[in-house]
Amino acid sequence: MKAEDSADMLQHVRDICLALPEAVEIIDGFGHKTFKINGKSFVITGENESGFNLSFKSDRETQEILLQKEHFSKTPYIGQHGWVSMQNPAEKDWDELADLIQEAYLRAAPKRMIKVWNELHKK
Repeated sequence: MKAEDSADMLQHVRDICLALPEAVEIIDGFGHKTFKINGKSFVITGENESGFNLSFKSDRETQEILLQKEHFSKTPYIGQHGWVSMQNPAEKDWDELADLIQEAYLRAAPKRMIKVWNELHKK
């Protein structure tokens, strides 16, 4: 994988995450770019020998459904808490990932932010 591909993927994740109210990006102690709301992580990105890795907070039910799909895996160390990972997301994956990232944000967000989100996204 070329470095610019990873940079493009990170920018895509950044665009999705930082569009969410009060979301912030930090670099954690392991050098991962981590997106948080109110001090709680909802997305973690990093790179390894296989390329770009995206991990996001989920619940166990959603995690089980996603693990049945080819491209998803249980996140090492934190997978027991529902976290799911995807290596080198393809262009076709980004619509689904945007939805999953929004769900991850809502799982980590305080109730007041969930209320704001629901008000903004009433149908």
